[in-house]
Amino acid sequence: MKNEKIYEQYWQAIIENNSNYDDVFYYAVKSTGIFCRPSCKSRPPKKENVRIYIEAKEAIESGFRPCKRCKPHGLRLPEEEWVNQITEYIKEHYEDQLTLDILADICHGSPYHLQRTFKKVIGISPVEYIQQIRINKAKELLTTTSKPLVEIGSTVGMNNTSYFITLFKKITGDTPNQYRGKGDFNE
Repeated sequence: MKNEKIYEQYWQAIIENNSNYDDVFYYAVKSTGIFCRPSCKSRPPKKENVRIYIEAKEAIESGFRPCKRCKPHGLRLPEEEWVNQITEYIKEHYEDQLTLDILADICHGSPYHLQRTFKKVIGISPVEYIQQIRINKAKELLTTTSKPLVEIGSTVGMNNTSYFITLFKKITGDTPNQYRGKGDFNE
C-alpha cells in the first residue's frame, strides 16, 4: 500500500509539473523513450506508460534518453538521436494529425529548435518529411488496393481529398489516378 501512495504522489508531481520533486525522482515514458524531471512542461503522459527512477543513470541504463526540454541531470540527447526519435515517431503515426507544435511537445523540444535541428540533420523540414512518408504510403496503397482516393487520403492522414490530390501531383508529377493507371511500379 505504501508504494501505491508514493507512486500516486509521484504521479501528482508529474501532472502538476512540481519542481519540489526534481531532486527526488525522474520519470520515463515508454511510448517516447524519453525521461524527464517532474517539473518538465511537456504534455502529461499516459499513466500506464510512466516508469519512475530515483537516478538519471537508472533511466539511461533502461534505454531511455534525456529530455531536450528539461535536460534531466544536465544531460543532452545528441541532435541526430533526437531527430531519429522524431522520424521514428512520424513513421509510426503518419496517419495522425502531426504539426510542428505537436511533434515538439511529444519529443520534448521547442517548435523552433525542432524545425531548425530537423532540417540540419535530415535536410528537409519536418512537414516535408511527413508529406513524403504520407505520399509514399499512398503510392503503396494505390498500387496494391482498389480503395477510393478519399479512403487512401484519409488512411495516410490527409482527410481533405483535394489537398491530397494536389500534394500528390506536386510531389510525384501525376495525380493519384494517373499514378494508379500507369501500372509500372518498379521505381
